[in-house]
Amino acid sequence: MSQPVTLQLTEAHQQLLLQIARSSVDSYLAARRPSLPESTDPTLMEPRGVFVSLHQNSQLRGCIGNVNAVSPLYRNTAECAIAAAVGDPRFMPLAAAELPMVEFEISVLSPLQSVRDVHEIEVGKHGLLVSNRTARGLLLPQVAVAYGWDRIRFLQETCKKAGLQPDDWKQDATIHSFSALVFREQRTHSTLS
Repeated sequence: MSQPVTLQLTEAHQQLLLQIARSSVDSYLAARRPSLPESTDPTLMEPRGVFVSLHQNSQLRGCIGNVNAVSPLYRNTAECAIAAAVGDPRFMPLAAAELPMVEFEISVLSPLQSVRDVHEIEVGKHGLLVSNRTARGLLLPQVAVAYGWDRIRFLQETCKKAGLQPDDWKQDATIHSFSALVFREQRTHSTLS
């Protein structure tokens, strides 16, 4: 079952990752190559799965990530931020004029753990990845909380995200869980430096 995210991110780490996400998208939208700081901080150099979500007027505006990172966390964050802004097929690509109105949220993932007993899944603590052959669906831990889902509904919705039938988690599906350290910009209380 999922272990908590063991990666210790200080407030300074979190703010730097949020700044990297925003500046990478800003650079991309301005047709400039993103200039990433060369980090020597071992925490930010560790390969980690990460998802970047964009919110506009409290509504999702894009969300892209990956669970199996091979690049350092800070680079993975930049890549996922750009992909969330312009590559989420559910939304039109973000326009430069929209960027000031968007808030960034980052979810740093723990390694995936195989779920053998669904009763071990804790809503609000675990995210889910359900796969069956080539179909895969992933929902972050905060999604179930936002919609008030119980464990069964969370499993069903993750199956639907994969394009499966809601109860396919009961048979022939592989279920993995993970935890996430989630942090978000506080745009109304802070300014970019």
